[in-house]
Amino acid sequence: HSSLHSPAASSLPEAVLIRILAAIPAVELVLVCRLVCCQWKNLVDGAELWILKCLTTAESDAENWQNFYFLSKKRKNLIKNPCGEEDLEHWGEVENGGDGWKVEELPGDFGKEFPSEEVHKYFVTSYEWCKKAQVIDLRAEGYWEELMDTTQPKIMVRDWYAGRRDAGCLYELCVKLLSENEDVLAEYKSETVTIPEDNDGSWTEISHTFSSYGPGVRFVRFEHGGQDTLFWKGWYGVRVTNSTVTVECQEPPPVPPQEDCAKNVNEFVNAPQDSALALMFSVRQIT
Repeated sequence: HSSLHSPAASSLPEAVLIRILAAIPAVELVLVCRLVCCQWKNLVDGAELWILKCLTTAESDAENWQNFYFLSKKRKNLIKNPCGEEDLEHWGEVENGGDGWKVEELPGDFGKEFPSEEVHKYFVTSYEWCKKAQVIDLRAEGYWEELMDTTQPKIMVRDWYAGRRDAGCLYELCVKLLSENEDVLAEYKSETVTIPEDNDGSWTEISHTFSSYGPGVRFVRFEHGGQDTLFWKGWYGVRVTNSTVTVECQEPPPVPPQEDCAKNVNEFVNAPQDSALALMFSVRQIT
């Protein structure tokens, strides 16, 4: 792979290399050029290259590929402490009806194991209504205003709930998309789920996807809660765990044949090595 680290390429000022890379089609930047070396990976991962590319080229897919890549890279659960590993840390607006919230180990009394072995604990409610919430600051998590306003990536919400086999319970989920001033721009509210006393203790997933929600979304407010229906002292209410909020990447633009990508990049990295001008000429030829 010595050609990938040729003197001509490695000695170029970073600003010049950014201008050269900006001439390469976006799909090849994301799928191929990031793999050439650490320097190229860092440049493709940075904002400066994409700003220049979007300003100086008429390539319609450039911004789509940038957004696809960044959303794919950043995808993670934005809910902190979703399974009670840190007790009630990160959860706010906590209402402790009855004996309040409690964290228990799976499967718990009269319960069932969770479908994923990675989940070990759950939150459980009591004989009066218990609820808790988290407010996610999308900008603080790296989702900038223009991305949320123009691309409007899908926001996926999931939660899991279960009852004890020996007690009935109630469950509710409410998720809101909020503006800078915390105005409600979109909302999902589940029906009040009633789990009967003779349930089998199985875990049930509830989910909702926000899309085409309009500009201005800056926060996601996630709230869930419940109680038991027998009003027994202790913790016989609904159990919840593994709550998730994710910002999903869109479908990527059409990808040209892989051999075309490889051919173009090989021509680029094997370009004449006598000067930066030769490299720039080579890029013009392949694009």
